[in-house]
Parts: sequence; C-alpha cells; structure tokens
Amino acid sequence: MRIIKLNKGKLILKDEEVEGFLERVVTPIGTSAKADVPRKYLGKRVYVIVTKKKVMA
Repeated sequence: MRIIKLNKGKLILKDEEVEGFLERVVTPIGTSAKADVPRKYLGKRVYVIVTKKKVMA
C-alpha cells in the first residue's frame, strides 16, 4: 500500500483512495491561474501538489 504524508499538515493520501495522478502546467487566466483537468473529475475532490521547480512552457 502506498501512503503519502505531509509533515506540515494533516493530509494523508492512501493508494486505495486515489483514482489517479495528473501532471499539469498552471497557465494564466486573467488575474488568476488555472490547471485544466479531464471532465470525468467534475464533482470530485482533487488535490494540486505544487512543486518548487518552475516549468518553462
């Protein structure tokens, strides 16, 4: 079983609770930003994991 724990918070993700992982590049939209995900995830709770490394698009 795979478990992901964060030291700074109380988030624990267990492998059997996760449907999948996505990698997206955050893009600008107006004065904000967005990361597009497939329509099949509408209505589901999602987590965005932000990394320190910037992606040059």
